[in-house]
Amino acid sequence: MLALLLLTGVLTLTFGVQPVNASGTIHIRADGSVDPPTANIVSADKITYTLTSNIYEGIDIERDNIVVDGAGYFVQGYVAPEVGVPYPFGIQLTGRSNITIKNMEIKAFGCGIFLSDSTSNSIFRNKITKNNDGIQLFGSSNNNIHENDITDNELGIFFSHSSDNNVSRNNITDNEGGIMLERSSNNSIAANNLIGATGGICISRSSRNSISMNNIAANNDFGIDLDDSSNNIIWGNNITDNGYGWYMGYPCEGYGIRLTISSHNTIYHNNFVNNTQQVDSDGSVNTWDDGYPSGGNYWSDYNGTDADGDGIGNTPYVIDENNQDNNPLTEQWNPSWSARVPVWTQWWFWRIVIAGIIGLAGAIYFWKKRKKPTPTVTPIPS
Repeated sequence: MLALLLLTGVLTLTFGVQPVNASGTIHIRADGSVDPPTANIVSADKITYTLTSNIYEGIDIERDNIVVDGAGYFVQGYVAPEVGVPYPFGIQLTGRSNITIKNMEIKAFGCGIFLSDSTSNSIFRNKITKNNDGIQLFGSSNNNIHENDITDNELGIFFSHSSDNNVSRNNITDNEGGIMLERSSNNSIAANNLIGATGGICISRSSRNSISMNNIAANNDFGIDLDDSSNNIIWGNNITDNGYGWYMGYPCEGYGIRLTISSHNTIYHNNFVNNTQQVDSDGSVNTWDDGYPSGGNYWSDYNGTDADGDGIGNTPYVIDENNQDNNPLTEQWNPSWSARVPVWTQWWFWRIVIAGIIGLAGAIYFWKKRKKPTPTVTPIPS
């Protein structure tokens, strides 16, 4: 499955490496002009460009520091008759920075939005649907992709050789694959809904990424897949009901998370609930908790007990001979969760007790000293 998603991204990237200047492409030129001038895009200040109607071509942005506002209209591609494939790009940025793309629907392209060697751009509140790749980043960094609806694409978001990007609060639903990172590092994937795909998040040959607070549910094959990837942190995610259904006519034997040749990752505060197989570690060795009292993960099939009622199981959740969660949670984690640690195990409790004992002893000492009777002297008779 991972190889199929890689192939999808590579094929789409092949379309994107050489810009295609088809006759229908609209250009926002470096000087701020729109070419052709009859295109349904207007700008009064050469900073904000607003669509005035639907567009049936791709848009190539050649100018930095601008906003492209769809105003609720769509940019729609077509099948190029000379090659028999979808028109390559909806929105294309090559070597661009400080571009905001917002408020538009982008559909029916080889790639809905393509960023190459581009930095500090924002893709915000768009609907990106029915493309091969919804959004693709190649050699691009410090970009924000947030609050978009990315649905019914072959692959929702694909990163290649891209670092320090932020993907947050997007609805990434009913795609063939959700998010894929390939040879990409230091990215943050946070607070997204990834629902109803063949797979949720793939991380291949990538490190130092943070995958946090996502809802990864009802994917037919897997929730999260790591391949030859290390030193990533995966925390606070709901990983639920993955691995059910059929793929290419065969029943899925899926999993919540799989790690192949992927050690030294840290995985904690996730809720693993009702996945066909919670974990497939495939010989990898990873850390599965954040120590006590922070705790580990919640496992819906954990059958241990919590004798002291602190919310952490008294026995480890054993994954395999090399992996175990030493502090499994006995209730689902949420941002306000904290272990109910017995008060007598806390250092501050004993500091208060000791201070109280010292104070009481001092009070008794001074009270006794104050109450000591004064000896009486018998007068000498005269």
